[in-house]
Amino acid sequence: MARRSSSSPFPSLPAVAWQPGLPVHGASTWVVVAGESGLPAAAKEAGERLGVDLDRLLEVQRATGFTPSAGATAAYPLLTGEVTEILLVGAGDGSPKDLRHAGAAIARFGRGKDELTTVVAEGIDDAALQAFAEGVVLGSFSYTQKTADPGKPAVGTVTLTDGSEAERQPVLDRGVVIGRTGWLARQLAITPSNEKDPAWLAARASEVAVATGLVATVWDEKKLAADGFGGILAVGQGSSRPPRFIRLDYAPAGASKKTPYVVLVGKGITYDTGGLSLKPREGMVSMKRDMTGGGSVIATMSALRDLGANVRVTGLICAAENMPSGSAYRPDDVIRHFGGRTTEVKNTDAEGRLVLADGLAYAVQELKPDVLVDVATLTGAIKVSLGAMLYGGMFATDDALADNLADAGRVSGEEVWRMPLPAEYEELISTPIADSVNSSKGPGSITAALFLKAFTGDIPWAHLDLSSIAESPADRFEYSVGATGAGARLLTTWLASDTPTSGIGG
Repeated sequence: MARRSSSSPFPSLPAVAWQPGLPVHGASTWVVVAGESGLPAAAKEAGERLGVDLDRLLEVQRATGFTPSAGATAAYPLLTGEVTEILLVGAGDGSPKDLRHAGAAIARFGRGKDELTTVVAEGIDDAALQAFAEGVVLGSFSYTQKTADPGKPAVGTVTLTDGSEAERQPVLDRGVVIGRTGWLARQLAITPSNEKDPAWLAARASEVAVATGLVATVWDEKKLAADGFGGILAVGQGSSRPPRFIRLDYAPAGASKKTPYVVLVGKGITYDTGGLSLKPREGMVSMKRDMTGGGSVIATMSALRDLGANVRVTGLICAAENMPSGSAYRPDDVIRHFGGRTTEVKNTDAEGRLVLADGLAYAVQELKPDVLVDVATLTGAIKVSLGAMLYGGMFATDDALADNLADAGRVSGEEVWRMPLPAEYEELISTPIADSVNSSKGPGSITAALFLKAFTGDIPWAHLDLSSIAESPADRFEYSVGATGAGARLLTTWLASDTPTSGIGG
C-alpha cells in the first residue's frame, strides 16, 4: 500500500510516465493493451524486440478464453532475455470508461513491481489516455493496518508508449491528479473512526490546504455556538468528541469578483450510530464512511490549483459524530439553524441534513455564490431507487447545472441520475411546531432533498445523494472493496472543465 508521508497529506502514488517511441530496454514486464479491433500498431515492433509473435499470442490466448473486454488480463511468461513476462490487457471499445478499467487492471497486476512498460494504441485520444492514468492510480489503492502480511506495495512506475514520437505527459499528469482525488477521498472515508473524529478531519483538511495553496478556516464548538450553527451542534452534542465546521477557499490567479463563484457543502459525519434513534448493528457497520461527502469536498479542493480551475471555489465541511449519550439531542427537540430557520427532530438518524442545512444557510447568507452544490451519503432510500454502484442521485433547481454535473459524471465514471423535486411532497415535512421536520414517511431521498432546498435561497443548487455508489462490494474495475470516495472525481472533473458554470442561472 502507499502511505502518507509526514510532509504531505498525499500518499506516494504510482508514477505514470509517457515514453516517446518504444524503449530500447524497458521494464522486465511488458503490457500490451488490446482492444476489440486487435493489437496496437506498435505491437509488431514490440514483438520483434521481445522475440514474440504478439498476434499469434493473442490468437492463442483468445482460444483459451481471453477476450479484449475492458480489464480482462492474460499473462505469458518468457523464459529467455531481460523481459520475463508479457501481459495482455483488454481495452474494450477504447472508450475512456474502458481505458480506465484497463488502467486499473494493470495496476492490480503490477503490485510489488518496480515498473511496467505498456504499449497502447497509436493516437489514443486525450480523454481515453487521461482515463487510463486515472485507472492506474485508482486501481493501486489499498488500505491496511495489518502488522503481518500487509500485501504488496503499489507498482512504482507505469510507462506508456504508442510507438510514436508524440509527447503526451501533460495528459497523463492530469489523469493522475484526478485519480489522486479519488484515492484521497477513499483514504479519508476508510480510516476507522477511533482515529477519525471531527477534529482529525479538520486537521487533514488544514494539511491539504497548506500543501495545495488553499486558505483553511475551522470553527470549533465554541465558535459554532457563538455563530449559531445549531444543526451541527445538535448532531454533535451526544459525542465526547466535539463537532467542527471547516472552510477551504480557492481562487485562481487573477481572479476578481467577476470570476464565477461555486460553493461546495459536504456532509462530514465521522461516525453515525443513529444517535438515540439507534441503528441496528448491521446498519451501523461501514458508518465510518458517512463523511464521504465531506471527504470528497476536501479531495476536490486539493486538485483545483494543480488542474488550473478557472472558477473561485469554497468548500464547506460540516463535521460531527452522531452518538447516543445523556447529552445527545432527542426526537421532538427543535433546532435553530444558522440564520434562524427551525427544524423539529423526528429521527436523530436523519442527521446529515441537519448539518448540511447549516452549511447551506451559511453559504447563502455569508458567501452569496453563483452556484451551490452539496454532496452527501444522505439516505438509504436512494439505494432503493437506483440500486448499488451504478448511479448516484442528483436533485437540482437549475437545468444547466444538472446537465453540467451529469456530463462530468459520465466523463469521470461517477454517473448521476437526476431525481424529481415535486413541491407536492413538501407537506410531508411540515409541522405546526417548526419550519419543517427532519424525517417523514414517503419518498425518503426526495423529502430529504426538499428539506435542504429550503436553505438554498434562490441560488442555483444541486444536491448529490451518493449513498448508492459509496460502498463497493468487491475489487472491481477502478474500485476496491469498501468506501469509494464517491463524488471527488465528479466534482473535480466538473470544476476543472473549461466552463463549469456555463448556462447556469440563465
